[in-house]
Amino acid sequence: MGDPDTILSELKGRLVVIDVEAPYVYSGTLAELDAHHLVLEDADVHDLRDAATTRELYVLETRMHGVRANRQKVLIRRDQVISISALDDVIE
Repeated sequence: MGDPDTILSELKGRLVVIDVEAPYVYSGTLAELDAHHLVLEDADVHDLRDAATTRELYVLETRMHGVRANRQKVLIRRDQVISISALDDVIE
C-alpha cells in the first residue's frame, strides 16, 4: 500500500465518496486537503438517519445518478474519516 497522502493527492479533483464515524456520507469533488481536513466542493452531505436506506445503497444510487449537491463547499475532519473512494471505483 502506498503513502496515504499520495493516494489522497491522486484523488484531488475527482468525485469521491467519504464514510465517516458519524451516520453521514459525503460525496463531491475533492478540492483541497491538508493534514487535518478534506474539502469537498459541489458536495452532498447525507444524514443516514433521515432516510430508510443503507449506507451502501445510498452510495450505489449516488454512483448511478450522480452527486445531488446540497453544499457548495464542506470541510471534513480527517480524524473522522473511515474510508474514501473515487465514486467511479464504487462497484455496482
